[in-house]
Amino acid sequence: MTQETQQAEWQKTACILCECNCGIEVMLKDRALTKIRGDKDHPNSQGYSCEKPLRLDRYQNGAHRIDSPLRRRPDGTFEEISWDTALDEIAERLAAIRDTHGGERIFFYGGGGQGNHLGGGYGRALFNAVGGKYMSNALAQEKTSEAFVDKLMYGGHTSGDFEHSEVAVFIGKNPWQSHGMARARPTLKEIARDPERSIIVIDPRRSETAALADHHLQIKPGTDVWCLGALDATLVQENLIASEWLSTHTVGVEEVLELFRSIDITDYARRCGVPEEDIRAAARRIGRAKSVATYEDLGIQQSPNSTVCSYLQKMLWVLTGSFAKPGGMHMHSWIFPLAGPWFPIERENPVPFFRARRAVGLQSMRHGAAAMRAILSRLDGETTSGRIAETIARTTQRMFFASVSVAAADPIARLAGNIEQEGFTPVTGARIIAGLIPGNSIADEILTDHPDRFRAMWIESSNPLHSLAGSDRFRQAMRSLELTVVVDVALTETAREADYVLPAASQFEKYEASLFTLHFPHNTFQMRRPLMSPMPGTRPEPEIYAAVIDRLHLVDPTIIESLTAAARIGRSAFGLALFATIEQKPELAGLLPYVVYRTLGATFAPGDEAQSLIWSFAQLATIAQPDAARRAGFTDDGNGQGDQLFEAIRDRPEGVVFTEDRYSDAWNYIRHEDKKFHIAIPELIEEIRLLDTEEPCYTSDEFPFILSAGERRAFTANVIIRDPEWRRRDKGGSLRMSPQDAAGLAVDDGGLVRLTTESGTATTTVEISDMMQPGHVSLPNGMGVTYPGENGDTVVGVPLNTLTTVTRRDKFFGNPWHKNVPVRIELVDATATPDS
Repeated sequence: MTQETQQAEWQKTACILCECNCGIEVMLKDRALTKIRGDKDHPNSQGYSCEKPLRLDRYQNGAHRIDSPLRRRPDGTFEEISWDTALDEIAERLAAIRDTHGGERIFFYGGGGQGNHLGGGYGRALFNAVGGKYMSNALAQEKTSEAFVDKLMYGGHTSGDFEHSEVAVFIGKNPWQSHGMARARPTLKEIARDPERSIIVIDPRRSETAALADHHLQIKPGTDVWCLGALDATLVQENLIASEWLSTHTVGVEEVLELFRSIDITDYARRCGVPEEDIRAAARRIGRAKSVATYEDLGIQQSPNSTVCSYLQKMLWVLTGSFAKPGGMHMHSWIFPLAGPWFPIERENPVPFFRARRAVGLQSMRHGAAAMRAILSRLDGETTSGRIAETIARTTQRMFFASVSVAAADPIARLAGNIEQEGFTPVTGARIIAGLIPGNSIADEILTDHPDRFRAMWIESSNPLHSLAGSDRFRQAMRSLELTVVVDVALTETAREADYVLPAASQFEKYEASLFTLHFPHNTFQMRRPLMSPMPGTRPEPEIYAAVIDRLHLVDPTIIESLTAAARIGRSAFGLALFATIEQKPELAGLLPYVVYRTLGATFAPGDEAQSLIWSFAQLATIAQPDAARRAGFTDDGNGQGDQLFEAIRDRPEGVVFTEDRYSDAWNYIRHEDKKFHIAIPELIEEIRLLDTEEPCYTSDEFPFILSAGERRAFTANVIIRDPEWRRRDKGGSLRMSPQDAAGLAVDDGGLVRLTTESGTATTTVEISDMMQPGHVSLPNGMGVTYPGENGDTVVGVPLNTLTTVTRRDKFFGNPWHKNVPVRIELVDATATPDS
């Protein structure tokens, strides 16, 4: 098939603008995405997409793309250098910092944007190669509070079965715009049309989702915790709870029930500004439902009391026993976990003589690895001896794989997930959860003379200078480091402050995948093939990371050569040799992405090497969830099950269902040994008791409004699309305010106002909107980025984090209060212009 013929056909890929990663099909002309539509074959989105991906060519092609490595000169300007020069110098400087200060002083940020996760997987190998210890990403200013509650209550992430739920509860979440669940808009419409089902929304705005809701609890900004507490208290005090279920499946229930019995519902309703009867009516609807699913998002995760809010919202479905049944909440499988530790599920059919087989198998691997590599390196997969070796390896795996695979894979999965890193940061003592340090603490870990301060930063596919609170301070921190490297497709705000910028291939020019495999009972995964070759001068992240690790000389070349020979013999020979080698040399466990790229990847067609990490994911997924994978149709034994899944992923560009669970299987994913929910969390219970002493007020005479910074709108997308021309409406990102506030300020639609917070000022236009209640205003996310134009760089809209501060944050995990920023608003002269 010629390239011209191929481009005339629809090609399968995925949207990269939110965690749903809906399947799409695109039509190409040259390198342009000329037509885009939802992919009806995608097992999860089933042809659905919103309007945003129709403009993905603005991400793929535009003036923002960079096509040469850049090095900062002493005067602060950049010069283009060759890839070899860049990689040589970066590797040398990384090694010098590691040897002088220790690898833990090299800090890593990012590792994949929406749907851009293979780069992060390969980047973890570099993290381990230099001895890294600390990292962070966008999740650390959003999801760490929820992850903490998840971990203590039941051990891992939960998702809602909204497709079947009788009652869907959204807290600080507007799925009409931000999605977060499959087929968001059709699902919302289906619930809203069904008289037997209900939507409950807790949000200070009358969002698009709130407009569909049966119960909209329109709280005062920042008071979610009192509304949620009142809902839980109503369930308990009116005896709307699943008492028998709680007695059977939870630990600490009496302490929790006592807490909720003590809450003054009337007073909590007053504090959050919602009529008490409205709260009781919503709680009664939850209490009488056969199934309840909840979804919290940034509206509470970046507002006051975010950790306590996460706990209280989960209690809505815990108290009513809405778990492990259609329409409820569920823990789920992973292709590889983004949140929490790798967690293998016990096999349904016990392995005979398991302990003896495991001991014999692991000892044989440990002591026979070198001999195995030596033998396999002399064989050729095309010869009779090579085929015999593959058969022997296959037979050996059938005998021992079920007994040794979890033990052999565990150190690999632990290092790939960085779950061991908990505790506190070295300088500020900020609390770490899920291996991530709070974004608000990063600059303070650098701008100090503390001996354990960070000395270097590697940033990939992320723009923290734009997305974290206090942009100016983060800029100062970057400039003070001994080395900063940014890997991205554009010269982002963060890249402009780096010592080196390495231009990455776009998400449509390389193999990619999303690890947001959050579904139950049918979990899906999609590997995306490149639609075109990388733009000249750019490289995929796996290639970049492998090249840097090559230059660090950490892996014996003979090991790479022998494992490559084993891969040419067959996958069973390779799998056996690989796991045996890591059992013998555990220091290679953290380098697995690099090792498989240089060995198994070398047996693929040129350009396909990055698929090797997908093979690793398939192996880890089937080792962790063998029975669920078998129910999905992957029935082979040994590592053959993982190979089956890998081949299915390669053969089905629309994506594949990789696990099939029964609703009762959700209990298997609970990580406490007793398989119960541990619902009494002492420090959060104490925090709830303190709510009685707090009268919520976040404004002052100086700053009389509350700004919600980062509202999701129809034409905003987390700065993945930098070109402002992609927006059909609201191109400048207006400030939304209520008609009452507009009248008080004497400002009309399109009028100009100046915003002032404790950390900065900005000028913007106004959109008068009935969504907003008096005293509450909002600005959209995705604005305020630099874009090259004919007359130089332009900035459209307000860079939100020039208005935020690192000091307003969650007391437990430092989540910034982006949705609760005190602000002063003043009318400005009509001759002025918005910030641009």
